[in-house]
Order: sequence, then structure tokens, then C-alpha cells
Amino acid sequence: MKSYFTTLSITRMALLAAIYASLTLALAPISFGPFQIRASEALTVLPFLFPWAIPSLFVGCLLANIIGTFMGVSFGMLDIIFGSLASLLAAYLTSKCKKFWLAPFPPVIINAVVIGALITIFTPEAGVAGFWMFAGSVGLGQVAACYGLGIPLLLTIKRFAPKFNAS
Repeated sequence: MKSYFTTLSITRMALLAAIYASLTLALAPISFGPFQIRASEALTVLPFLFPWAIPSLFVGCLLANIIGTFMGVSFGMLDIIFGSLASLLAAYLTSKCKKFWLAPFPPVIINAVVIGALITIFTPEAGVAGFWMFAGSVGLGQVAACYGLGIPLLLTIKRFAPKFNAS
């Protein structure tokens, strides 16, 4: 029976989580808030090729949101819980995509809705119109990260590492 929790797989998963969290925090001024472009979200396309990336992205997002809360740039406990769960759901749905150009779609839509709603909760004076504005701005940031950076990342991996072990 093959073990999925080998030293290599655990190391690979931890490294991806660390890269996601580090990239998010290194670019904290543009990674959090109503108008954000999380460059680390480019990594959310990886479950299309590598299902093992799903828990890694969740843990990386969770760490980034926890540390971001202590830095005062995050929306606190709601962001830690719902932002991280949004990444988990988006990563899972990305792993189910059949075409590579659809891989960024779940992170774009889910994060636009969930993070747009979180920002609206913390900005009640914006009202319902604010939700659409925040969802739109987060969605545009996600498009930039996931399509603008994520698709080239997928194509590069497919081109230069065609025999890379996807398990």
C-alpha cells in the first residue's frame, strides 16, 4: 500500500504553504484590504496539476491571515476562518477543472464573493452597493493574480516539467 505522507510529500506540501504565506506577507500592502492583488493567489492554480497542493494552499492562507491579523492588516478572526476556507474550497474546485484555462476560475469567483462580503461587513456604510464594488475589486485582483500569473505558471510547469510526479 502506497503512503501519501512520505517525507518528500510532507516537505513539498510545507514548502508550498510557506511560499504562499511568505509571498502574501512580503507583499502585505497589496495583499490585504478592499483593493488587493495577492500575488500568492497565482499558486491557487496548482491543484489543477497537483491535488496535494489543496491542503498546502489552505495552510498557507491560514498562516498568512493569522500573521496578517497580528500585523493589523487583516480583518481578524472572520478573515482567518472564512478567507482560509474560501481558499480551501477554491483549491478543491480547481482540482476538479478539466481545462487548464478554467483552473483560475474557482479562486476568482469564490474569493470575490467571500472576501467582498467580509470587506462589506467591516464597511457597513458602503451598503449593498459596497458589496458589488468590493467583490469586483477583489475579483479583478484575483483575475490579475490567477490568470495573469497563474496561467503562465501552469504552462511553464507543463512545458518544463512534463514528467514531474503529480502525486
